[in-house]
Amino acid sequence: MPGKAKNILFIMCDQLRWDYLSCYGHPHLETPNIDALAARGVRFTRAYVQSPICGASRMSTYTGRYVQSHGAAWNGFPLKVGEMTLGDYLRPLGMRTALVGKTHMEADVEGMQRLGIDPQSIIGVRVSECGFEPYERDDGLHGMGPDGPRYSPRRPRYNSYLNDKGYAGENPWHDFANAAVGEGNSLASGWAMRHARKPARVAEEDSETPYMTRRGIDFMREAGDAPWCLHLSYIKPHWPYIAPKPYNDMYEPGDVIAAVRSEAERRDPHPVYRAFMDHRVSRTFSRDDVRREVIPVYMGLIKQIDDQMGVLFGWMREHGVFDNTLIVFTSDHGDYLGDHWLGDKDFFHDASVKVPLIIYDPSSVGDAARGSTCDELVEAIDLAPTFLAVAGGDPAAQSHRLEGRSLLPLLRGEKPEAWRPFAVSEYDYGMMPASAALGVRPRDARLFMVADKNWKLVHAIGFRSMLFDLKNDPDELRDRGTDPACAGELERLEHALKQWGLRVSQRTTRSEQQIDNARGKAERRGILIGVWDETDIPAELWKGYLPRT
Repeated sequence: MPGKAKNILFIMCDQLRWDYLSCYGHPHLETPNIDALAARGVRFTRAYVQSPICGASRMSTYTGRYVQSHGAAWNGFPLKVGEMTLGDYLRPLGMRTALVGKTHMEADVEGMQRLGIDPQSIIGVRVSECGFEPYERDDGLHGMGPDGPRYSPRRPRYNSYLNDKGYAGENPWHDFANAAVGEGNSLASGWAMRHARKPARVAEEDSETPYMTRRGIDFMREAGDAPWCLHLSYIKPHWPYIAPKPYNDMYEPGDVIAAVRSEAERRDPHPVYRAFMDHRVSRTFSRDDVRREVIPVYMGLIKQIDDQMGVLFGWMREHGVFDNTLIVFTSDHGDYLGDHWLGDKDFFHDASVKVPLIIYDPSSVGDAARGSTCDELVEAIDLAPTFLAVAGGDPAAQSHRLEGRSLLPLLRGEKPEAWRPFAVSEYDYGMMPASAALGVRPRDARLFMVADKNWKLVHAIGFRSMLFDLKNDPDELRDRGTDPACAGELERLEHALKQWGLRVSQRTTRSEQQIDNARGKAERRGILIGVWDETDIPAELWKGYLPRT
């Protein structure tokens, strides 16, 4: 093993549940390549994202800051100019920082125009691309509706690749990679989940996951010997739930785990929870026939990712890259898949807000923790300071910006004296039908989660809090928020949330050290406040105000 990691490979899947890997206990879905990475690194069992939705979660991961701090609280909300991201931290340390795949980042066009930043300039591209060099940016959702595209207004390179391979049309991403052959040779769109188990019209090697793997390898091949951080960001297993052969029918309805839900959850639920249960995606996934049709394909998409991890790691070993690269495997959030009568993500049960996190540190200092699990409370914002430390920077010197903590001590088997006592996540549901149904103004449509190892609180502005006893009810089936026996725990976690809300989060232009160094020095620059007589202070402080001879 080398002395330290030279490179960083930051792999992120989209909408991958924490418990849909065999190393996390899935009984039917075998993921040997990801499991092997865990056997060589550290597998975290309590890793939480800072928001259970793509855009906000990723902006927190890339900035190392909570959603309330960076403000990009929902998909399509721009990350304001001036927020530092991974590239801004790593590039000055000589580490090339590149992207292959998705960020879900929306550029602050208005802010760039105000500051006169040309979007095509080097600075403009960095500001527009979350600080990454966009080796290949592809957010993986290229839908087209009557009002135009929902995401990714630029035609993706992947579509051109498919055209070159003989897949015709303006949007082969949809027509081939995310659609099947339907009745009467019609197009069966993957947006309709009844088609999930039909094979996508694209050949497996031309589907999104293998394509992005090859593009990641292209970058590593071209990067040469200079240190790099590659964010290889897959769109799958995110919907549309459709897969190419053989992954479309690799699993059967009998492989589907029973939904984690109870009828009691639907009896007098919390008003916000009830409104989320009433969303169309939740009503759809509450049907057992839908789960039997969709979840086997969701599993197949994960299996395809694991197979591609075998391709990727095999190439890295063959070319001498694996053993000098810190490798991170994680997700931006989970997927309810009908658990708790919910679909998609957007709420705070573990199915949605907890993610897999596996980190392989090739350096010798990582030997002490190699193959272990870590049960500490970890947040996605911890990755930015971890990467900074790996690159040779000092996360403590950036603590006025970075709100996460470096995971290097945990990767080395050390037990920090004071690790965080609770994890926090946030969700802005102002864009969701639930806010309109509840009559909640967008500025008030905010949810907060604070969780320790035994309890989880969900706070909704304008409503009572929900509370779950994670020790005795790990499936989170019983809301104890109104139980008098739990009043003490409710008060304790609400106090913790208030204390978190009082943190210093916007003083990002001065570090603690700078403030310490400047404190009490105003008099030495001629600012003399409250002086009655010249003899009240040292004579040297008057020197600038005495007649000059």
